[in-house]
Amino acid sequence: MNDILSQLDQVLESRKQDDPSQSYVASLYDKGLEKILKKIAEESAEIVMAAKDIEHNGDKEHLIYEVADLWFHTLVLLASQNLSSQDVTAELQRRFGLSGHEEKANRSL
Repeated sequence: MNDILSQLDQVLESRKQDDPSQSYVASLYDKGLEKILKKIAEESAEIVMAAKDIEHNGDKEHLIYEVADLWFHTLVLLASQNLSSQDVTAELQRRFGLSGHEEKANRSL
């Protein structure tokens, strides 16, 4: 999984140099943080709807598609803040083996 995330990190970084009229990602960077956050909010809502739809039509592929969109736009957010998927995977690695309660308690210190 880290391979695809690293590849996406590289592409997203390279898009910072692209013409916003020629690149969707460059257009998001150009429009700024508020636009990127709005896309993340939209994708989050679409995930909720897709997950609820599974109960009605069993379409798990739609949920996978929407989660991929959210992950992608989250990676765009990270790149816009000069962060990468490696920063997130390092944090997940740090948390690995901690109970959720323990991790939450550590955050409130």
